[in-house]
Amino acid sequence: MKKKVNKKITRKAKLKTKPRRMAKAKAKPVRRPKAPAKKKINKKELKFFKDLLLEKKDMILEGIAHVSEDTLKKSQKEAAGDISAYTYHMADVATDTYDREFSLGMGSSERQMLYEVNDALKKIEEATYGVCEDCANIIGKTRLKAMPQARLCLKCQQKTEEI
Repeated sequence: MKKKVNKKITRKAKLKTKPRRMAKAKAKPVRRPKAPAKKKINKKELKFFKDLLLEKKDMILEGIAHVSEDTLKKSQKEAAGDISAYTYHMADVATDTYDREFSLGMGSSERQMLYEVNDALKKIEEATYGVCEDCANIIGKTRLKAMPQARLCLKCQQKTEEI
């Protein structure tokens, strides 16, 4: 009888030690962008947007040069206009520091804008300008006129801003 008991125990032990099968996770299908829209930007419009981007690039470069000249090349005392040996009030120092940090922040945002403009110019050369990076539809011309470095169409931009 002992043999039968042992077989039952080992059978139960085997059942308990079998690894459980894990449910396979079903991957969601990758959402591919739709085929590009039929209306593409013609050469005349591309030249218009390229000129617009180059003009914007020049303005940004001037702004960066102005910020770096005013903020980075001058000491805090020179920027405040106080070159005398007198010490100044803590509130004056705080105001000057705030102005300096604000100018540096503006320079940083202008550099980001310059990157986006250069990217848009590169897309013009690669013939992918005006195509949304998410859905591959054509970005509206009114949006491109307002913001020529736009990467997303209006719908996709609104979706990203909601998140």
